[in-house]
Amino acid sequence: MKNVVLVSVVIALLVFSGCSSKTPVVDEVAVQSQPTQEVEAVQTETIAQEDSSVLGGNGMDNSDSNEMNMANLEKEMLSVYFEFDKFDIKSDMQTKVSTDANIAKTTAKAFMVKLEGNCDEWGSDEYNFALGLKRANAVKNSLVAEGVDANRITMVSYGESNPACSDKTKDCWAQNRRVDFKLLP
Repeated sequence: MKNVVLVSVVIALLVFSGCSSKTPVVDEVAVQSQPTQEVEAVQTETIAQEDSSVLGGNGMDNSDSNEMNMANLEKEMLSVYFEFDKFDIKSDMQTKVSTDANIAKTTAKAFMVKLEGNCDEWGSDEYNFALGLKRANAVKNSLVAEGVDANRITMVSYGESNPACSDKTKDCWAQNRRVDFKLLP
């Protein structure tokens, strides 16, 4: 009898300690494929901006101006939305991807592009993380086809952990099935 109780307690502890935590899935291949010279150049530029005490004509240093420019460009980039349980880009969303690609190739060419894949609450955590990464990869492939350098694009999947809407309606769930664009220095 003691053995049964002891085994039950051990199994219960293993089950509760094995629960997964919701952490974003990062596309390690894209991160590792960046040439070290580009990383060193970005680090050197960042250090130079931090060390610079010369203020621009508007009273802001270069890093503040750069961050404001990056934030303004992010607002121009449009999220791409997906159908339930799908990761292919619909034809009406392709125009948004083309607009985002033009921004990435022109005014945002100094920045890295981070694609954030998101899902609605349906499905397991593991499934939604994988689906979010597939959605981000579909957008990445489309951007590359539009002429954006693949080395400038990183991907992350938030699964269902980053909802834009939390109501329990079909319209709300549709808002959560998306890929968002973020710019990185």
